[in-house]
Amino acid sequence: MSRAGSPSARRTGLPLRALLTGAAVVVALALPLVLPLFQVTLLVNVLIFAVVVTGLVLLTGIVGLTSFGQAAFMGVGAYTTAVLTTQAGWSTWLTLLAGFGVTALIAWLLGLMTLRMQGHYLPLATIAWGISLYYVFGNTPALGGFTGLTDIPPVHFFGLSLTSPRTFAYLALVCLGVVALGAQFLLSSRVGRAMRALRGGPLVAEAFGVNTFRLRVQVFVLAALMASLAGWLYAHSQRFVNPTPFSLQAGIEYLFMAVVGGSQHVWGGVLGAGLITLLREWLRDLLPALIGAQGNFEVIVFGVLVILTLQFARRGLWPLIERVLPREEVRLLPEHSRLPERGKPQPGTPLLEVAHALKTFGGLRAVNDVSFELRAGEILGLIGPNGAGKSTLFNLITGVNPATGGRVTFAGQDITRASAGQIHRLGVARTFQHVHLLPDLTLLANTMMGGYARGRAGMVASLLHLERREEAALQHEALRQLERVGLGEQAFTLAGNLALGQQRILEVARALVADPTLLLLDEPAAGLRYGEKMELVALLKRLRDEGVTILLVEHDMDLVMNLVDRLVVMNYGEKLAEGTPAEIRANAAVREAYLGVDMAEGAA
Repeated sequence: MSRAGSPSARRTGLPLRALLTGAAVVVALALPLVLPLFQVTLLVNVLIFAVVVTGLVLLTGIVGLTSFGQAAFMGVGAYTTAVLTTQAGWSTWLTLLAGFGVTALIAWLLGLMTLRMQGHYLPLATIAWGISLYYVFGNTPALGGFTGLTDIPPVHFFGLSLTSPRTFAYLALVCLGVVALGAQFLLSSRVGRAMRALRGGPLVAEAFGVNTFRLRVQVFVLAALMASLAGWLYAHSQRFVNPTPFSLQAGIEYLFMAVVGGSQHVWGGVLGAGLITLLREWLRDLLPALIGAQGNFEVIVFGVLVILTLQFARRGLWPLIERVLPREEVRLLPEHSRLPERGKPQPGTPLLEVAHALKTFGGLRAVNDVSFELRAGEILGLIGPNGAGKSTLFNLITGVNPATGGRVTFAGQDITRASAGQIHRLGVARTFQHVHLLPDLTLLANTMMGGYARGRAGMVASLLHLERREEAALQHEALRQLERVGLGEQAFTLAGNLALGQQRILEVARALVADPTLLLLDEPAAGLRYGEKMELVALLKRLRDEGVTILLVEHDMDLVMNLVDRLVVMNYGEKLAEGTPAEIRANAAVREAYLGVDMAEGAA
């Protein structure tokens, strides 16, 4: 990318967007002063619910873990402060910290038990423990049973008692502002990019060094802490608690708020909390009058609203609003230091050794007694007909599927049973047979994902925005790799706008940000035009000359024969032949099984 052209791209929409943000802050600060008292009370509820929904945005919208139990975590925070202030005389601010501690412990234990579940089992588990916590609240005498606890003291701030809804609204505003800003900071960090990658499954995230289960648990606990904060606010705004606001129905409503507002956007969660809360108050008065009977008829309307949203605005209402807003600023941070680089092995030294690799799926031997060696500084091609076991062997080497038998050694270390993340951190990076990108993020953000293992900032540093120096180094490294593969001019374009061939090149750039010693490419030329293929060949040869060793799976035989130093041919899960391109061309068994009499026909 031309550095001269990048500043103008980064300034797009900045003055107007900053002005709109400032205006929104001014309006929010003025509302508690100008609204009638009843509406201020309603505003406080909106702000409290928005804190809960922000956690759901991170957990459900970004990571993809559907939870119906956030209201129960809100109840943990509310009951903790209610008990400690009314029965033990604790300061309200100390009970906030105590609520965080209790909630974090419960969420951590529940996360360990349930977050390995897949599909519909996880939402069912959240329903189960949500209901369980609700009945714990209602059936524990010390918590007041279903009647609840009263006479909860107000929050005091520098001698000011926040008993009025108008003053309490500012506390709720500050809490929501801190939570929303922290969530935005988190999503713009290496941890946030890893969270987004998790939504599409663990494959890509693990391939770039993410401990996916630990990250899920961390986000689960973080969302629970946000709900706990909301519960603390709710208890001290209402001055009493009972189990009703923390029921399964309340948890479902919070999920409605996230879906309607936009579950993948922080401000979408705030919008959804406001819309659903205001609509509920209006419908509670309107529907009984129209129907002539009392009941929670608003839930029916909410269900219809969610169905319509999923039908006509699947990503929620906030993305529709964003279309008319000026484009968000893309900031390129000043580079203070570069990421550390790993040393490259001496050319010709053994780098990867696969010895008698075996992988079975039931009675099927997908890889059967395959052995070969890859030396540093060479390009090795892995070819064979469809179903030969090439991709399975790729997965054995990268730790996606552990080998049933045999041994895989990289740089002298046995990686046969190592995880994908552990193998990646040793210096192995890969692309995928089917493109795995984040289409709603820019090329720059997608490429930065490849450098996850080269960073150190965790969730707390990201929430506090303390990882800027590291983020700057990642940004500039990603820009260098985009320029290296010829995509620098499109660094601020959304990845979903690229053609398939360019998306494959983007995956190569993402892998290069990891500073790999060994680069595994799974059909990188698929979808490329002839000119793009020649550019790919030139790029891979240049990488080899710079010390990157490459293992390549590809069906384009013209490209392979003009690129690789050696070839390994597989057929029916076994190694059929190994040698130079010339030796493979002359091998009668390979010609019969794969290449055919005419190599061009075999390539097709």
